[in-house]
Amino acid sequence: MIETFIAHSAQNGHPAQTYEAHIQGVHKKALGYAMEAEQYSKKAAGILTSVVEDSAALHDLGKLDDENQKVLQNPKSGQRHLPINHTDAGSAALISTGKAHAAMLVYSHHRGLPDVSSERLCKEVILRDDHPSIRDHVNRTLSELLSCHHTLFPPLSDEKPRNYDSDYNVLLRIALSCLADADHTDTAIAYGQASEREELPLLRADERLAALDRYVSGLSGGDERDRLRSEMYASCRNADIHGNFSSCDSPVGSGKTTAVMAHLLQQAARRNARRIFVVLPYTSIIEQSVDVYRQALVLPGEKPDEVVAELHSRADFDDYETRYLTALWRAPIIVTTAVTFFETLSSCRPSTLRRFHELPGSVIFLDEAHNALPLRLLPLAWHWMNVLADEWNCYWVLASGSLVRYWELDRLSEIKLERPMVSELVDSKLRKQLMQYEQSRIAFRWSEKSMSRSELIEKVQCAPGPRLLIMNTVRNAAVIAADISKASGRECVEHLSTALTSEDRKKTVDRIKQRLSDPNDTDWTLVATSCVEAGMDFSFRTGFREMASLLSLLQSAGRVNRHGEFTDAEMWSFSLQDDSLLNRNRSLECSAAVLRNYFTKNTDIVPELSTRSMNDEIVRDDSCIKAIKFLLKQESSMQFNTVDGEFKVIDDDNTVIAVIDESLAAAIEQGHGDWRELQKKSVTIHRKAAARWKTRKIRDNIYQWMAGYDNFLGYMSGVLKYNLPDI
Repeated sequence: MIETFIAHSAQNGHPAQTYEAHIQGVHKKALGYAMEAEQYSKKAAGILTSVVEDSAALHDLGKLDDENQKVLQNPKSGQRHLPINHTDAGSAALISTGKAHAAMLVYSHHRGLPDVSSERLCKEVILRDDHPSIRDHVNRTLSELLSCHHTLFPPLSDEKPRNYDSDYNVLLRIALSCLADADHTDTAIAYGQASEREELPLLRADERLAALDRYVSGLSGGDERDRLRSEMYASCRNADIHGNFSSCDSPVGSGKTTAVMAHLLQQAARRNARRIFVVLPYTSIIEQSVDVYRQALVLPGEKPDEVVAELHSRADFDDYETRYLTALWRAPIIVTTAVTFFETLSSCRPSTLRRFHELPGSVIFLDEAHNALPLRLLPLAWHWMNVLADEWNCYWVLASGSLVRYWELDRLSEIKLERPMVSELVDSKLRKQLMQYEQSRIAFRWSEKSMSRSELIEKVQCAPGPRLLIMNTVRNAAVIAADISKASGRECVEHLSTALTSEDRKKTVDRIKQRLSDPNDTDWTLVATSCVEAGMDFSFRTGFREMASLLSLLQSAGRVNRHGEFTDAEMWSFSLQDDSLLNRNRSLECSAAVLRNYFTKNTDIVPELSTRSMNDEIVRDDSCIKAIKFLLKQESSMQFNTVDGEFKVIDDDNTVIAVIDESLAAAIEQGHGDWRELQKKSVTIHRKAAARWKTRKIRDNIYQWMAGYDNFLGYMSGVLKYNLPDI
């Protein structure tokens, strides 16, 4: 007779966690998360908490099985996996009482939300284990398991859940988020990997807005452009918006970072929001925005990293031993990437979804809104944004220097996208005044013939400096940077891409800013990837951009002659000849062809061309409309797993984390570490690269980088040194 039932075995010097303690902990946390999210939804009131409470109570019911207890009670046996699927009992019990959605959460809290249409084909075994022998075993022992459970916890209410007349898909993702986060957090606490009491600062929007006002007032200069920036700030700060969407279409150098934040804080105070999200297109620009926000918004006595969270790691872990490293959305102000943000919304996986319940009741700034996602993903993301606005009290600001209202594109009319009212934060008169500085700032040029590496480098090095050279892949940027360093010396080139760790990218950005501020330091080139296209406060003399989309070119041009001090600044577009050391970004071929056509026809390269270019890309690529329709159909059919697999911001995305720092790798291998350190001291590589390059597996989806790494080329120094194969 078992006296004390175990939920988690003793591990790494920590005692076993009892079943009673775990269920109580998960129930309390999950219900708390659900209640907090639910207060922002009138339609989901009582429904979210009901389904989360029922699933939390029975999510680990199968662990009471005698066969599973033998393994849990004796971890030294070496058997890691439980012999009986421990989610099947809870799912079966909930199905028998008509609580199908709670059963789905129990079924999914490790494996993820399923394709519901496929599950329905299973009929009598829907949301059950795939193996008949396991189902038979659970069916025989279910009443005994429930009897044992009820000696510790009262039976569930017989009350049937109410119908929800809105978007069930988003509701279920939020519900699984509550359960998964509670389960993972409670387990991490039991193993000493998380604190029992997490006391993070509140948003305090009014106070932070006053602090931002003081910060901005100290930046003001005396020229006409500073006057317009002040007017821009006031326009955004005081905008009287009552709908769920607004747009900020403002050019380079107009002070968008602080102006939109002022508006977000004003709206957060009015709407009693619980947090602010700033969603940026590239990892590399997060550090710069975070620095500004921490200087401007942190109140006396607060810790900057607890107020403004810098979240760009896409490391989400399902494994017991590593999931404590997943970065969560807990802080009052969160700065993250479009990849991390939207792949959380689309996910079916518990490890990724566990952040989602923190989103209801938030205000969200989506920078470079039309360029945050590949075009084929925009309509489905737009649907989720509207659901979160209408049903979960989220407020969205869509911003760009050349905003494309993609929901109004002619070519997408057959999709019938939602058409909410989108208010303008900047009136046409002020925008026209701000745009006057754009009219003659840059001359766009292109090289009609493809160039070799040596021809490109010669052309770049002959141009007035400092120079910006943007390549389409991480590999190409590293190869060209190495070429320039070898030919002209290391002092003549800087390199910036995701081949560098976050820590080294920040140091590189600081060094670039310092060099740009020195009027005597002009004979050098920054070789980078698209990570510098938006949000970077850089101003180069001349720019070069490997052929990509019109939108990328316009964004890149924002880093050249930013303040209009030169009358003859140029931005060149080019393509490269095939080369054994270089590779191609196939996903850019269609958009590059559209841009090349504009150059061929001598079409003026202006922001007003943005909408046409996006329409032209859809017309040129028939597969885009098919992909859009397919995704929307899969979402409407509740095919969660399929949507997760297809909604990838980066094509063929199949990556793992590679830790650069030896001491951090050792700490993670021993079962402890810190997600902030992981973010700073790691890079992301393709899963195939982990197998073919010099890496060592530490944990599931975490490797140690064993090839060369330096603070110039990052991990690409090792790839080039050892001539590692392209992936």
